Amino acid sequence: MEKGEMSGKVSRGSSGKEQKMPAGFEEEMALILKEELKPFLLSLAGEAVRGIRPRPGLGDLSGDGLDPIPWAPEARYLKADSRAGGRVLHDAGAYYLQEPSAMAPAAILCPRPGEWVLDLCAAPGGKSTQLAGMMDGRGLLLCNEVVPERAKVLSGNIERMGIANAMVTSAPTDRLSCLLPGRFDRILVDAPCSGEGMFRRHPESRDEWNPGLPAMCAERQARILDDAAVMLKTGGTLVYSTCTFSRTENEETVARFLERHPDFEMLPFALPGCSPSPEGTLRLWPHRQRGEGHFAAAMIRTGTAETVRKPPLRAPRPEKESEGVLSFLRDTVPGVSWDPGRIARRGDGYVYLPEGAPELPGIRVLRCGLCLGARKGKVFAPDHALARAFGAGRKVSLGGEEAAAYMMGETLPAPAGSGGWAAACYQGVSLGWVKISDGLMKNHYPKGIRRKLEP
Repeated sequence: MEKGEMSGKVSRGSSGKEQKMPAGFEEEMALILKEELKPFLLSLAGEAVRGIRPRPGLGDLSGDGLDPIPWAPEARYLKADSRAGGRVLHDAGAYYLQEPSAMAPAAILCPRPGEWVLDLCAAPGGKSTQLAGMMDGRGLLLCNEVVPERAKVLSGNIERMGIANAMVTSAPTDRLSCLLPGRFDRILVDAPCSGEGMFRRHPESRDEWNPGLPAMCAERQARILDDAAVMLKTGGTLVYSTCTFSRTENEETVARFLERHPDFEMLPFALPGCSPSPEGTLRLWPHRQRGEGHFAAAMIRTGTAETVRKPPLRAPRPEKESEGVLSFLRDTVPGVSWDPGRIARRGDGYVYLPEGAPELPGIRVLRCGLCLGARKGKVFAPDHALARAFGAGRKVSLGGEEAAAYMMGETLPAPAGSGGWAAACYQGVSLGWVKISDGLMKNHYPKGIRRKLEP
């Protein structure tokens, strides 16, 4: 049969709608699930499950969260009729909308503040932003996405969620492995896959599936895993995950990886809401847990990793110009301990590098730490990312309609007696910059992301 041809078999769920499955898919699932096949297929005919994960320290400001997600207790299941994705607080980075099962791999990897962490197949950024929350702004989070357009989306989500210690790259994994052998404490490989776990959320994905697709995906997954292995430190943790159900892409891919890499072993773990995993693997099924389904495997490198130490990126010694940037930061964003040696010139602007950020010659770097701003003539204009990460000492609180108008780029009246740069805030969340003069707040929300939103 050709790609997209259906088997003719039908599943019927609580919605009463017929759900055709691709040819060969049900047969493979029958081998895995046996007597559970029917409830599994019925689950694929039901409603997709969504989740909402607040930015650390904020709580659920949307009001649409339901029960906690067991393996990510800071997150909540989302109401089916929620419009949270079209609200001001979504674009302000107060929360991230993410499928619940997809939160499990980051929870298993569980990075610690100060570590070097690599998310090797990172777009659109759900797992990266989740990892960043666990790192509490310390250490280095390198987020890579080989597809340039997807990398732009990833970079945008890193900025939206106010993450200051991340680098975003767009490079083939073998290019990165040549530059960064043995450098990372923890690596997540959420690999491109056949996407069987998207059949309920995106029914059109069934038309893209064919019986040969899992094997094709497994070949690519093997190459990515081999490159990841090069970059992991001795004693480091590697988590491999997919949003598919195929044994070819899951257990068999892991088994073949271990055969190729005898210096790796499975790492047992326990995840809340799931049975303990002494074998180091986890399957989330849509008929067993509230989610679309996921696979994850944890491994530890027990052998010696080959390392080539490369010097970190170094900012030039602070000169008069960069000293002016530091002075602006201390005046406008007080309460942050700025290290002058981590302020670096990048293009026309300045960035605040993650501590020990590596050199990556020949690699496309979309984001290198926190974008601080750019000098325009004699004036320093702060970057939107700075407002998202830290806000400002001077704040202007907006009501709901004012916040929606701000996100559309409108000029607003200023509070009496105020002036200079300030962070426009809604419900305590920094939306972006305004510059106050002559009784008005000039809007500096980036034009490229302005859109109509609900309060």
